[in-house]
Amino acid sequence: AILPIMIMEFAVGRASRRNMGLALRVLEPEGTGWHRFGWLALAGSYLLMMFYTTVTGWMLSYCWFMASGALSGLTPEAVGAFFKTALAHADVQVVGMSLSVALGFGVCAMGVQKGVERVVKLMMVGLLLILLLLVIRALLLPGAGAGVRFYLVPDWGKFSDVGLFSVCNAAMNQAFFALSVGIGAMTIFGSYQPKNRSLTGEALWILVLDTFVGIMAGLIIFPACFAFGVEPGAGPGLVFVTLPNIFNSMSGGRLWGTLFFIFLAFASLSTVIAVFENIISYSADVWGMPRRRATALHAGAMWLLSLPCALGFNLLSFVQPLGAGSSILDFEDFLISNNILPLGGLLFLLFCCLRRGWGWDNFLAEVDQGVGLRFPRWLRGYLTWVLPCLILLLFVAGYVDKFWKN
Repeated sequence: AILPIMIMEFAVGRASRRNMGLALRVLEPEGTGWHRFGWLALAGSYLLMMFYTTVTGWMLSYCWFMASGALSGLTPEAVGAFFKTALAHADVQVVGMSLSVALGFGVCAMGVQKGVERVVKLMMVGLLLILLLLVIRALLLPGAGAGVRFYLVPDWGKFSDVGLFSVCNAAMNQAFFALSVGIGAMTIFGSYQPKNRSLTGEALWILVLDTFVGIMAGLIIFPACFAFGVEPGAGPGLVFVTLPNIFNSMSGGRLWGTLFFIFLAFASLSTVIAVFENIISYSADVWGMPRRRATALHAGAMWLLSLPCALGFNLLSFVQPLGAGSSILDFEDFLISNNILPLGGLLFLLFCCLRRGWGWDNFLAEVDQGVGLRFPRWLRGYLTWVLPCLILLLFVAGYVDKFWKN
């Protein structure tokens, strides 16, 4: 369901050579108002980065923690307590968040091709190699088999308790989030794509690699959870609790742990850079703002708006917007994952399929330019009528599950 929408977002970007904020205006039929939804690119990008910069800051902080030996020799319980202590220190959280904002906007200031491509390519290769090493090590841990079964074997009893719509809604939100589809980030990268390759094949490669990395991450984390007695439903900080235990059980684990978190931080920073580029390009395309001024303006605004999340685990921990035990991060994640991303995806879907939008024929002509896989034309009916209804149904089901389900 997400792959066609990603392809559509790429196509809108390549056809217009613009940010989402201006791309809709360039491609829309005369007299229509699709351009009025261009603000989703800016609002969605800000909402996503308001908490993602803090999460990236965790990864940057753990580069130092692993390199300095602060986690070496700790028991599994002590490793979990270390992460909670780090969250409780406002200075640690603000410094990590500030560094992620500075690095992200710094690379964007260098330009996308010079800044992003050179920085990310080698780091991704290194991350994949270390992930493979960690999968092997995790699968050899005592009790790892229980973690693999927990991860890969369906529990139909729990599936029944949770409900089909809740499971599908969670899967849809995760897919939109993992691929950053719906807020114009892929539009920007589509605008830089050459015309000599079809967009279907390019998007399929992204989906395959993202799925592969996700499966490998699960084969590391869940066996480690069962091997070291960590609750597998511990939330977004799970990676910072399970992985240090694996490194502590490895020969040379301090070095491997440092390299892993460096590469993981760069993987996270690649998302930060992509979304920051989306914000800067919006300012240039829609407002006509010079790139240098836009970079400085948004860097300051992003730092200020990221502070609530960074302080949400310490000074602002009393703010629990989604009920007892929730955090500012949970609330911001709900706004972007359950609202902006799926609705933004629906916007691209309708824009490319409806006659009063860019239209199916224009979309196909753009997406199939160049060599590579052709987009399946027989999907038109499904993408025009079925998938939009499914997204809306799951969107409503997400609210029911969040606020009304007992």
